Amino acid sequence: MSKAPAVCLAAMLGSAAFSYAVDAAPATGGDTVQSLYDTLLGTMKNGRILGQSGRFTQLEPVIRRTFDIPSMTRLSVGAASWASLSEAQRQQLTEGFGRYISAIYADRFDSYAGQKLQVTGEQPAAAGVMVKSQIVKANGEPVKVDYMMRRNGDGWLISDIYLDGAISEVATRRSEFAAILRTDGVDGLIAALNRKADMLTGTLARAY
Repeated sequence: MSKAPAVCLAAMLGSAAFSYAVDAAPATGGDTVQSLYDTLLGTMKNGRILGQSGRFTQLEPVIRRTFDIPSMTRLSVGAASWASLSEAQRQQLTEGFGRYISAIYADRFDSYAGQKLQVTGEQPAAAGVMVKSQIVKANGEPVKVDYMMRRNGDGWLISDIYLDGAISEVATRRSEFAAILRTDGVDGLIAALNRKADMLTGTLARAY
């Protein structure tokens, strides 16, 4: 991984990436994060061959079934702003947010040089469980990345990410989105998310 890990954070597992036997025990939060990490490593190892758009194509479906995109979108926008939106705007915003987060991962987990993505444990939390992990860079430097997980049927979804145990992905996005909402409104935010996703995946020239 030649760039900093995504927070503020698909390849070879395919459509069965998170399927389990019918009689298997419910997955833990750590299982979900480890599956995501296995996918990221596969993408990184083929990153240069896949290119930006190829990494995005492989990662997006995994991100969407691993992350609680609707909840993260709602919390990133804020309760007051979310309540004022039409159903169509909510759907468009959620779709754009999912594309944006997927594009960030495709951009930052772009190549492999011996990095390690490791789940180190999990502990109960008020909203579910907190999965502890670390990303060990090629130079051996560990970066702490924790995942807040919420129960979803027999499995778990990522509802927030904490870099170095403190910097919340949702809080970071809330600050970022608030400025856009003030100046350009919700339609401007929807357009901005899709534009940024296009820029990160190389489908739009980085002209600004």
